[in-house]
Amino acid sequence: MKQGHFITMEGVDGSGKTTQLQLTARYLLDCGYDVVTTREPGGTKMAERIRSLVLDADAAINARTEVLLYLAARAEHVETVIKPALAAGKLVLCDRFADSTKVYQGFVRGIAKEKLDSLCDFAAENLVPELTIMLDAAPEALLQRRADRGVSDRFEQEGLDFQKKVREGFLMLASAEPNRIKRVNALQNVDAVQENIRKILKEAGF
Repeated sequence: MKQGHFITMEGVDGSGKTTQLQLTARYLLDCGYDVVTTREPGGTKMAERIRSLVLDADAAINARTEVLLYLAARAEHVETVIKPALAAGKLVLCDRFADSTKVYQGFVRGIAKEKLDSLCDFAAENLVPELTIMLDAAPEALLQRRADRGVSDRFEQEGLDFQKKVREGFLMLASAEPNRIKRVNALQNVDAVQENIRKILKEAGF
C-alpha cells in the first residue's frame, strides 16, 4: 500500500488559507494524489460542534478551557479522519493543526510550552505534518481583506495587536523548523501565491 502524506496550511487570519487550500487540493489531485481536505477545529461532526463553541464571539472562554477544547477536537479529528486516511495511502491537506495551537494558545495566551507540547502530542498521537505551508503577511495589511470576509469570530475581535502577536508566533515557529515550515508571502495575488506553493510542493517531492 502506498504511503499517505500529511500537509498543513497555517497563517494569520485573513491570509487566504481557505482559497489556497482549495487550489492546492485541485493541483494535487491533478498530480494523481487521492486528496482529503479538512480543517481544524473541525473535520468531524463532534469537532465541528466544538468549533462553533470556541469561535463563538459571545463566548467567554479562559485559556485553559480554550486549549482543552481545541485538543479534544483534534483528538477526535486525528482518530476518525486523518489517521485512517493516511493508513489508506491518501494525502491529507489540513487547514491548521498543532502549529496554530502552539501560536494562539501558547505564544499568545501564555500556556507553558513544555506542557502544551506534551498535550499536543497526546491529542495528535504524536502525528506531525511532513510539510507545512505558512501564508504570511503583516496583519495591518490584511485589515480590508478580513473586513470584506465579514467574519467576526472571537479571534477576529481580539484586535490588531493580537493579530501581530499571532504573526510573531508563526514566524518564530518557521524560524525554528525551516525544513518543515515554508513561508509564502500572502500579499501577492492569488495566482502568484499558488505558484509559490506549487514550487514548494515540487521541491518537497510532490
